[in-house]
Amino acid sequence: MTPRRSTLVRSAPRRPGVRRGVLATVLALLAPVLTTGLLAPAPSQARPHHPAPFPARIALPDNFAPEGIAIGPGPRAWLGSRVDGDIYQVDLRTGEGRTISQGPGTPSIGLKSDRRGRLFVAGGPSGTARVVDARSGRLLADYQLAASPTFVNDVVLTRRTAWFTDSQQPVLYRLPLGRGGELPSTSAVRPLRLSGDWVQVPGTNANGIATTPDGRALLVVNSTNGLLYRVDPATGDAVAVDLEGYSVVNGDGLLRVGRILYVVQNRLDQVAVLRLDRSGTRGTLVDTITSGDFDVPSTVAAFGRWLYLPNARFGRETPPVTEYWVTRVPR
Repeated sequence: MTPRRSTLVRSAPRRPGVRRGVLATVLALLAPVLTTGLLAPAPSQARPHHPAPFPARIALPDNFAPEGIAIGPGPRAWLGSRVDGDIYQVDLRTGEGRTISQGPGTPSIGLKSDRRGRLFVAGGPSGTARVVDARSGRLLADYQLAASPTFVNDVVLTRRTAWFTDSQQPVLYRLPLGRGGELPSTSAVRPLRLSGDWVQVPGTNANGIATTPDGRALLVVNSTNGLLYRVDPATGDAVAVDLEGYSVVNGDGLLRVGRILYVVQNRLDQVAVLRLDRSGTRGTLVDTITSGDFDVPSTVAAFGRWLYLPNARFGRETPPVTEYWVTRVPR
């Protein structure tokens, strides 16, 4: 067997200076890559963390026990505590918040904000109504609307009046505002007795309140009998709204946007969406909004195409620490 001729070619003599120069050049070129890959953090670690804008769930302080919510102007919301009346402000863009007003030790229930940067607050069993500066949290006015038994529950603002409901008495409370929005003296507060179709029953009666689409009357929900009423603001005459047999039992906060009325049905964990006629005498159920994040939602406010609802968790508290939050859903 004839051995194969080797095909190896003898290499030229080494020139150490040349090899070292080439190696140094290669290392210099690779240095930025090696530094970036080995020493720098991954891109997700290098960038600062920014929460998603407009979170769908906004955490509130533990044991805060919210009920009412007011939004705007701007992407800010305010909530009141049923524990001590604190007012908590939330940035809807980030979900971050802070307490802007220390409560009087009595509950803050329904809230509404006006364009002058004021919050009108229903005081529940204290029978009071407060007006708070939404920017500073400063108390602007305090009104005694009723004596016990009472539960001043919710509020709606019209051009010249703040109207408050009482869940324990068949009355609404009228707080007149001046032409420039000036707040009145306590002596100017007037009760308006409900009459007509209104029937006071055991349990929670008048709760959420809104205006009719034509602005001529008020809409009030009775939580216990499941009826929605159109109330004449001059006389108190209440007429049951024809909802084609639909019951708004457990009705809590109301929000009207145009001819659409949102009725929060708290213990049912849902929001009934009703289309009203202009006068608010008839309504048709067009949708029901639910969410796995609802836990006894109480009231509702809107920002853009979203609804925001605080979860009051009535009867579902878990002492000694109960978590509370606001749920965002599309409207």
